[in-house]
Amino acid sequence: MDFFSELKWRGLIHDSTPGIEEHLKSGIVRGYIGFDPTAPSLTIGNYVQIMLLTFLQRAGHQPVVLMGGATGRIGDPSGKDAERELKSYDELDRNTAFQMEQVKKLLDFNEAGPNHALLVNNLEFWQNMNVLEFLRDVGKYLTVNYMLSKESVRRRIESETGISFTEFSYQLLQGYDFVLLHRKYGISLQMGGSDQYGNITAGVELGRKIDDAKLHALTTPLLTKADGTKFGKSTSGNIWLDPNLTSPYRFYQFWLNADDRDLPKFLRYFSLKSRAEIEALEASAGPQEIKRVFAEEITVRIHGQKEFDTVLAVSQLLFDPKADAATLRSLDARTLAQVAEEIPAPPAPLSAVQNGVNILDFLSEYTGILPSRSEAKKAIQNNAISVNKQKISDLGAAVSSADLLHGKFIMVENGKKNKFLVQVG
Repeated sequence: MDFFSELKWRGLIHDSTPGIEEHLKSGIVRGYIGFDPTAPSLTIGNYVQIMLLTFLQRAGHQPVVLMGGATGRIGDPSGKDAERELKSYDELDRNTAFQMEQVKKLLDFNEAGPNHALLVNNLEFWQNMNVLEFLRDVGKYLTVNYMLSKESVRRRIESETGISFTEFSYQLLQGYDFVLLHRKYGISLQMGGSDQYGNITAGVELGRKIDDAKLHALTTPLLTKADGTKFGKSTSGNIWLDPNLTSPYRFYQFWLNADDRDLPKFLRYFSLKSRAEIEALEASAGPQEIKRVFAEEITVRIHGQKEFDTVLAVSQLLFDPKADAATLRSLDARTLAQVAEEIPAPPAPLSAVQNGVNILDFLSEYTGILPSRSEAKKAIQNNAISVNKQKISDLGAAVSSADLLHGKFIMVENGKKNKFLVQVG
């Protein structure tokens, strides 16, 4: 695979420095991308850059992940309209450690390979530098005029909020990262989103001025959805790569519910299928089938086959009219916990269920699924109520501990569309 050509047909190149194609053909190139640890987890927005490193590795080059344990303490003004709120060191250290573990699952770090991925935290080469060293060894090489010319800085200076010296200095820190990484690891390429081009080229400039080094830059377009909204968010917030923040089911549904107009971009940015495979899929399948194929691919890659199987089980329970009591009882507690995130999950006291509670009281007084006993009675008489996929016709029926799934859950349905997973405790 030719890395630059691969990115080009996928629409993943926004800017690059002259001579980069020749440099990439000169041998194994080490290229890095920096990640900001101000969030508790990587998001699907960050995964655009992980894919860049993935394609670099698949092309035979060596990807390097730089965690911003130091630069995260300052705050990057790029793409921000106002000063960031500084995070505590403890929070940043926790986030950095967590994101490092996430990255290890997304790239090949097997040291047996000649181009195995590397993982570096820039705190290791910043924590012992004092301000005099920084001003003498770094600050003197870029003029204020040069720094002011960067779009991220200029936009903030022209805004009402302005920019602090702390954030103004950020491009010096990121730029010097590149110099130090080149010295220590021979890294000659830095990549990132298009909003990072000013910071990245500051590093190229510092490398030239300080070490007479020829460094290169490449950036991707910022990914937005067809409706103009920011990519990586849903109506409920960020799409995280951490399953505890965004469940695998919601992750999968995000892609299934994507705008059809976004499919070509998503396939090119995130699929590991070849150009021929992607174009064949687009030519032979409709939007829903393409979404299903792609959603399976990316969910399995991020969360694993076991989690994907769970996603299918949740989907079957929620949407398949053929799902029956056996289907429900085959699901483990973890899967049912995911179901509880997708449908109303009213609480009910364990004592009432253990002692046996009349179905009318259970539906009205204890869970609030129906507003009154009379409404519950009417629903049962209309053959609308099911408990654990079993129709209830007896007004004297009781809900008891025998109905508990994994000692905690009871599924109630009121008609075909109203599903509840009561959590007993």
